Amino acid sequence: MSSKSQFSFRQFPVLLWAVVLGLAVSACSTGSLARKLHLEDSSPEAALVYYQGLSRLTPAELTRERVVLGAAPQVPFTQVRLAMLLGHPRVSQDLGKGLALLEAVLKSGDLAASSFHPLARLLADNYLDRIKFESQIEKQGLQLKESQRKTAELQEKLDSLANIEKALIPRPRAVRPDGVKR
Repeated sequence: MSSKSQFSFRQFPVLLWAVVLGLAVSACSTGSLARKLHLEDSSPEAALVYYQGLSRLTPAELTRERVVLGAAPQVPFTQVRLAMLLGHPRVSQDLGKGLALLEAVLKSGDLAASSFHPLARLLADNYLDRIKFESQIEKQGLQLKESQRKTAELQEKLDSLANIEKALIPRPRAVRPDGVKR
């Protein structure tokens, strides 16, 4: 045998392990990808995978997805996904509507809905916090505008007083009896 063929045979176990490892990794990733794309899977895990996929969609696709979910039968899986879409940062958010959908899932005694209760509770709590923070930010914005208005008003008054002071006729300095000016 030539040295080249011996070299190949020495690397055969390493090559075999690399192929086996590559096939194993490929099988694992294909399985998880198939699970991600499996549309009949209506579990909370599938809803989380759906949420992760929202960040990869364009604004037009997000709008189309909203229309599709709005027209779909309102089962708990669809309601949770629509609520996720309504609260997603890359769309025009409607946290109130999303919260209403989540509350409907939480109030439902359906067996399919019960598996979504922990996820729906987490999202509902998150949406309530976001609504509260948005309200606080709006309130602080109004307070800031009011403070700026009052500051501008006070500055105008100070400027007016300064103008009045400048317009006054200067008084002669008082002279002391000993002839020294004060």
